[in-house]
Amino acid sequence: MNRRAPIIAGVISAAVALLAVLLLVLPKMSDVSAAEEELQSAEDQEVALVAQLDALQDAEAAAPKTEQEIGAIEEQVPPTANLPSLFRLLQGAADRSAVDFFSFSPGTPAPNAGGTYSGIASQVTVTGGYFAIDEFLFLLETLPRAAKVTTLAVTPSGAATGGTTISTSNLQLQVTVEFYTTDVSAGPGSIPGPSETTGTGA
Repeated sequence: MNRRAPIIAGVISAAVALLAVLLLVLPKMSDVSAAEEELQSAEDQEVALVAQLDALQDAEAAAPKTEQEIGAIEEQVPPTANLPSLFRLLQGAADRSAVDFFSFSPGTPAPNAGGTYSGIASQVTVTGGYFAIDEFLFLLETLPRAAKVTTLAVTPSGAATGGTTISTSNLQLQVTVEFYTTDVSAGPGSIPGPSETTGTGA
């Protein structure tokens, strides 16, 4: 009996130690693992927030330049057709190039297929010498407002006198130019802006 006592005591001690591990150590280990996961999540979130802050600071630093770019785009493709301003630009080009005659016939604004902007197909006619015509085309190409020449024709210009046409050195330029606006509701009533409805009627 005395020989078995140490064995029994050892078994009891082992059982107590195992029970202590199960009741005390393992829960703490689980708490440590959970705390490590929370720490890793917090660190990942901190990295993401730092990256977001850097992006916002970069955007803030670039804001003046971005505003200038947006302003330039709005000048090239304005939010309304603004035909009076467009006429003044073309008249200024005609005056600077010293052409003898200038006419501008704007078309009706029409939205593009994607509904993202409207095009204004317009007819422009000028008469003058070769160098005046060439200068007008250059100024047309470099207008502050975006323009796309779709057709172009240059023919000799004659002067009518007493029912007969006398040949001159002047040329007549006829171009179809498409201008643009971001007003997708363009058309009648869109100058100086899109029409609005009030109450039950327009």
